Amino acid sequence: MKEVLKKIVSFCWKALLVFFVVSILSVLLFRWIPIPFTPLMGIRLIEQLVEGKSLKCSKDWEPIENISPNLPLAVVCSEDQLFMEHHGFDLKAIEKAMAYNKKKKGKKIRGASTISQQTAKNVFLWQGRSWVRKGLEVYFTGLIEFMWSKERIMEVYLNVIEMGDGVYGAQAAAKANFKKDAKKLSQSESALIAATLPNPRKWSASAPSKYVQKRKNWILRQMNYHGGAIELEPEEEEEN
Repeated sequence: MKEVLKKIVSFCWKALLVFFVVSILSVLLFRWIPIPFTPLMGIRLIEQLVEGKSLKCSKDWEPIENISPNLPLAVVCSEDQLFMEHHGFDLKAIEKAMAYNKKKKGKKIRGASTISQQTAKNVFLWQGRSWVRKGLEVYFTGLIEFMWSKERIMEVYLNVIEMGDGVYGAQAAAKANFKKDAKKLSQSESALIAATLPNPRKWSASAPSKYVQKRKNWILRQMNYHGGAIELEPEEEEEN
């Protein structure tokens, strides 16, 4: 019995070591190369197969310089206004979400995921609300914040995030909704795309509902308050 237990413990330690090595190397590798595929894309393709739909996975990787600066500003104003200040987690937003969820127990859960967390989740993990997945999200968020610049996090986010039914990333969303390249997105168009992100398969940027229009107008006001495009390069890189 002791020998069996020893083998199990040894296997677990080796598996844990392999996980850490592979995860760190993966994050390091994706610091430079485009993300070819994500777990969510695979899940959506399986869902389409099960539902008997035609397979749809539209994605076109574009470097951030080929994406209109209006879009990073729009998603920051919509999703994570402290993106440039935090180190992956917005603690105040988490506290507010916990207080809200405790007060509204049994109703729709409010999240507090930052752009960094959403990027980590989309690139490395599956969808869900289990504690295991959430713990892994924290781990991968810490890794990308440590190994990637804010510019790289934003670049990956804008290229892999789900922006419609079978539509992933800024270029695919710009083509699907406005028949143009992501580099040419206006403030209004960028705000519309950002407005749909909480539920991109239900809400449309090309045919926005009254609610999406309302969200777009709020995002545009936030963009105007901000006063211009966000500076994505970290301070230490600016000085070099």
